[in-house]
Amino acid sequence: MSRTPRPNRTDAGEEPGRVRLDKWLWAARFYKTRALAAEMIDKGRVWVNGQPAKAARAPRPGDVIRMRTGDVERTVVVKALSAVRGPAPQAALLYEETAESIEARQRHAELRRLAPEPALAYTQGRPTKRDRRELERWRTRGAAPGWNARWSASLDD
Repeated sequence: MSRTPRPNRTDAGEEPGRVRLDKWLWAARFYKTRALAAEMIDKGRVWVNGQPAKAARAPRPGDVIRMRTGDVERTVVVKALSAVRGPAPQAALLYEETAESIEARQRHAELRRLAPEPALAYTQGRPTKRDRRELERWRTRGAAPGWNARWSASLDD
């Protein structure tokens, strides 16, 4: 039983030499999965040449792509096309990040470094049983006697 060789399969309706935008973003390592890249495109977080992008759009060398990855916005110029996800040094050859984008990312990183996460300021979590007992003692002892009686809103007085 002989098998006939199958031709190289591309995505449905995709011409050889053309790459979908979601696939290129995945191959260039901007997003971890192709599905995540497509989701970001659908949410309107990716723009090509100043226009909202669609996942099936084919980027061309020279296109300017603006995208959000996390809370950082990047602007890159497409240098080459690839539908295959390779190692990071190879992926870096597919694009060139603009100087403004690099500067904005560095500024954002510096702001994150100088203003740490507020949740990290907490040194401990829930109060222990001992802490709760001390709080209760403080509440009952610290209140002035008859505080509620002095400031009643009743009409009987």
